[in-house]
Amino acid sequence: MFKFHQMKHIFDILDKMRCLRKRSAVSFLGVLVICLLFMNLYIEDSYVLEGDKQLTRETSTHQLNSERYVHTFKDLSNFSGAINVTYRYLAATPLQRKRYLTIGLSSVKRKKGNYLLETIKSIFEQSSYEELKEISVVVHLADFNSSWREIMVQDITQKFAHHIIAGRLMVIHAPEEYYPILDGLKRNYNDPEDRVKFRSKQNVDYAFLLNFCANTSDYYVMLEDDVRCSKNFLTAIKKVITSLEGTYWVTLEFSKLGYIGKLYHSHDLPRLAHFLLMFYQEMPCDWLLTHFRGLLAQKNVIRFKPSLFQHMGYYSSYKGTENKLKDDDFEEESFDIPDNPPASLYTNMNVFENYEASKAYSSVDEYFWGKPPSTGDVFVIVFENPIIISKIKVTTGTEDRQNDILHHGALDVGEKVIPSKKGIQCVTYLKLGEFKNGNFEMSDVNQKVPFDIHCMRIYVTKTQKEWLIIRSISIWTS
Repeated sequence: MFKFHQMKHIFDILDKMRCLRKRSAVSFLGVLVICLLFMNLYIEDSYVLEGDKQLTRETSTHQLNSERYVHTFKDLSNFSGAINVTYRYLAATPLQRKRYLTIGLSSVKRKKGNYLLETIKSIFEQSSYEELKEISVVVHLADFNSSWREIMVQDITQKFAHHIIAGRLMVIHAPEEYYPILDGLKRNYNDPEDRVKFRSKQNVDYAFLLNFCANTSDYYVMLEDDVRCSKNFLTAIKKVITSLEGTYWVTLEFSKLGYIGKLYHSHDLPRLAHFLLMFYQEMPCDWLLTHFRGLLAQKNVIRFKPSLFQHMGYYSSYKGTENKLKDDDFEEESFDIPDNPPASLYTNMNVFENYEASKAYSSVDEYFWGKPPSTGDVFVIVFENPIIISKIKVTTGTEDRQNDILHHGALDVGEKVIPSKKGIQCVTYLKLGEFKNGNFEMSDVNQKVPFDIHCMRIYVTKTQKEWLIIRSISIWTS
């Protein structure tokens, strides 16, 4: 009976729409598809009746342009398939092979300032010749102003012709006819209408960009059009991806700002594109990206420091307002991400809540936190395979808890792993040195240790009353 009344309600709406003689048959079918889509969502996902009625009312009251509407939503029932958009290639040569990483940029005409050329320049200048072989850059000129697009294409082709010829740079445009309605949208969060229109179109801009890039590479990183890159950012990204092999992730973040530096598996791009289209008018893009990550069961943010990308624009693309956002974790010069080879971690310290030992060995912005350690307490890393170490760096404490450091401790390396009552450890250890002000750092370790290293141990040499945070353990191998 419940479903019957709901179906009756939908068909009553459709009967009213049939009375609008000026609507074409295609318009009616387009609205029918959407109504059935909402009905299907209700049945599958148990949406409440009132929410379903609200969606139906909003659909029926929008003045829809049928052709644009069908273009955008015709494939929503197949979230793994491509969106049917015929792109215009403004500057491109055929992609001869799949690359490792695609860098996606979407750009529109700004009232003040233009940073797109500087962003493209930074991407290429901060990459080595070998890295350039593994990247492709796709620029979506998403403004509907054809004169502006022509000027930008001319500037891009003049400055980056050799990258276009080499297949490293493509400039595309998704025609306006494929966009959904951008006027009269819901004013969520009490945003003014022009703000809602701007952010809603931006969601669609990115959706079409993601859709285009789905098969160009193994991985995809999203940037804005006013970004500066860190030196050799691709090598850093590859190192992080390798370190996470065998673990599940949806989004890796290489900047804490907006949707700059968000990395995805390319096989997730079609779903993400559909997701942005489905909820294009609901909220800003960066909020939708967070929801997407959560829906795909990645609960926590996985963000790496230092950041690889920095926001450099002074004026926002929305109304040319000032935008002074900066990522204070950004480092422009190449930073050397540690190798941190696969290992198991053990400690006999009293661990606080879920700040377990493994978090000190990760590149993610997390740490180990234990209650006050005593003399003889240890924190042990046992490597899966013997390694040759070139450099070690251990940092304790944080900016917020500067006294939760290792006040008295030493760092040892060992060989010949054996199981014991205290867990797996090495038979013998060689002391490399002591912690100073809570930190330990040593280079040329391979010249000081005459054996391949099976274990590394942090040894507490004196009881302390303060708690202990081990913020990061970094190991570089030869």
